[in-house]
Amino acid sequence: MKVNVNDNELELMTGDITKLTTDVIVNAANGSLLGGGGVDGAIHHAAGEGLLKECKQIRQDELQGDDLPTGQVVMTKGYQLPSKYVIHTVGPVWGKDKDNEDKQLADCYRNSLELAQQYQLHSIAFPSISTGVYSFPIDKAAHIAMNTIFHFLESHSFGKVVMMLFSKEDYAEYKKILDSFNIND
Repeated sequence: MKVNVNDNELELMTGDITKLTTDVIVNAANGSLLGGGGVDGAIHHAAGEGLLKECKQIRQDELQGDDLPTGQVVMTKGYQLPSKYVIHTVGPVWGKDKDNEDKQLADCYRNSLELAQQYQLHSIAFPSISTGVYSFPIDKAAHIAMNTIFHFLESHSFGKVVMMLFSKEDYAEYKKILDSFNIND
């Protein structure tokens, strides 16, 4: 499903984010930036050793050995990925910080879009952040993601945003939210 938002394209897809040829893909990373399971592990595996090496350098130089805070972003090269860059963001763990988790999830999307725009990148692909091992409910996550992306595109000239979803069920949740916006193409 594709829609036009303020001359920007927003597309929902299912598939493998590591195969997309966008300027940048977003990694639903863990705070260590050293790889993990799910999307994070798939991106690290597909990108190769260069990504891990750069992430270790960022952890040492920019983060002084600390984890990347929830909702914040850093960017690396894409290495062996079709996309030139990877933006890493750490989503909230469902139930860990009940007062801030909605804001933190929105920050993942907004900060990623802002960083991509800062580097004059015009196409970005997101996974459904925090809905895997971090257990954020898919319906709530879809609502936060689609609202954040939609409002960003309404007020910015960006280009193309892809939501690359893992399953048909996830796609259906995101489509339900996008359909509720009543966009006339």
